[in-house]
Amino acid sequence: MTEEQSREEQGRDEALRDMMETGREHSAATIMFHTAVSASQGLNPTESKTLDLLVKHGPLTAKDLVAHTGLAPASVTGLVDRLSAKGFVRRTKHATDKRRVTIELNREKISELASFFDTWAKDVVAACDEFSTEDLRTVTRFLAVMTEVQREAAARLSR
Repeated sequence: MTEEQSREEQGRDEALRDMMETGREHSAATIMFHTAVSASQGLNPTESKTLDLLVKHGPLTAKDLVAHTGLAPASVTGLVDRLSAKGFVRRTKHATDKRRVTIELNREKISELASFFDTWAKDVVAACDEFSTEDLRTVTRFLAVMTEVQREAAARLSR
């Protein structure tokens, strides 16, 4: 290995360490933010993020929620039970297969959560001003890959 290759390898190792540390800090800040928002509505973070999935994807079956969250089926059943009891979701008959049930949002109840994210979204947009469009696309691609890594890790833990 040449000296230049060695320096490049050391630089990459350092960049990976920095990325992992920054990722841990970002993860902790994200969890704390979502915990605070969730708690203000009587939800836990898993419940809040499940509502986010339903906002994004529309009504989902319990099987769909298992796939999106990586949680065990029994955990998803309890999760949906809690969200239903709190008035955030309801179970309805599937549009095409009446034997199946979908979980859908109570739109009136979910609108109470929206205000918490408006200010945050404006702050995120403002913080991104210093980054080029190409930078943002790279970050988006990175986050998509890391999201899939996290889903796979959660699924392994649930097995």
